[in-house]
Amino acid sequence: MPTTKVKAGTATFGGPDLIIIAGPCVIESYESCLRHATKLAEITSRAKLPFIFKSSFDKANRTSHTSYRGPGLIEGLEILARIKRETGVAVLTDIHEPAQAAPAAQVVDVIQIPALLSRQTDLIEAAAKTGCAINIKKGQFLAPSDMKAVVAKAESAGTKKIILTERGFSFGYNNLVSDMRSLVIMRTFGYPVVFDATHSAQLPGAGAGGERSGGQREFVAPLARAAVAVGIDGLFMEVHEDPDHALSDGPNSYRLDELPALLDQLKQIHQISRA
Repeated sequence: MPTTKVKAGTATFGGPDLIIIAGPCVIESYESCLRHATKLAEITSRAKLPFIFKSSFDKANRTSHTSYRGPGLIEGLEILARIKRETGVAVLTDIHEPAQAAPAAQVVDVIQIPALLSRQTDLIEAAAKTGCAINIKKGQFLAPSDMKAVVAKAESAGTKKIILTERGFSFGYNNLVSDMRSLVIMRTFGYPVVFDATHSAQLPGAGAGGERSGGQREFVAPLARAAVAVGIDGLFMEVHEDPDHALSDGPNSYRLDELPALLDQLKQIHQISRA
C-alpha cells in the first residue's frame, strides 16, 4: 500500500527524507527550549535532515506526583510559539485531554497522542478534528496490528494526516522490548511510521525505588540504527544538553553533543535502506 505523505512545517513524512523529531522531554524553561531548538536546528541542518522540535508543556503521566510536570498548557504553548517564531522550526507537543487539542493546534505543527492514551477515542478524535498532523504513539500494551483500529478512529474524525510511532512493548516488569517487525506491520496501514529510540530504552518505574523511571541510554544508538535499517520515515529522540540533570526522562535521553555523529551514521543507513 502506498504511504500517505504527511506534511508538518517544512518536513514531509512518507517522502524520501528521514525526519528527525528531537528535543527535551519537558519544557524546563523558555531559555532551555531556545538553546536546544537552536542547537538541534544547526545539527540537523548540517546533516541535511528535516527537523521538528519536540517538548511537552505537561507530563501528566509522571511516575510520582512530586515529579516536575512542566509549565502547563497556557505558558507552555506560549513558549513553543516563541520557539517556532524565533527559530523557524516546526514544533510537536503532546496532549492528554480533548480540550487541549484546539489550543495546541493553534501553535504546533504536530499534535502527539501519548502511548498510554493511544486507545482514548475522544482524545484521538479531538486531535484529528483540528486538521493538524497527529502522531499517535503505539501503546506499550498494544500489538502493532491493534493500531489499525486506532487509525480508523482518527480517519473517522476526518483526517489522513496520521503518523504512527513505535516506542517499545512491555516485557515483564519495568522493561520494554523493541520488535522491529512492528515498524513493517504498521507501515502496511498506509501511513508514515516513526521509531522512538529513547523511550524504547526506558525502564518504566524502575528508578529511585519506583518513584521515577530509569533508562538504558547506551542502547539508544543501536536501536536507532536498527530501526533506520528496517526502513522508517522518522526518528523520535529525547535529546538533552545534560541528561543526568534533565527534569524528566534523563536516564533514557540522548546527549546533545553526541547527536551529530549518530545522525551521520543514520543518514548513511537510511540511504542504503531506501536504495
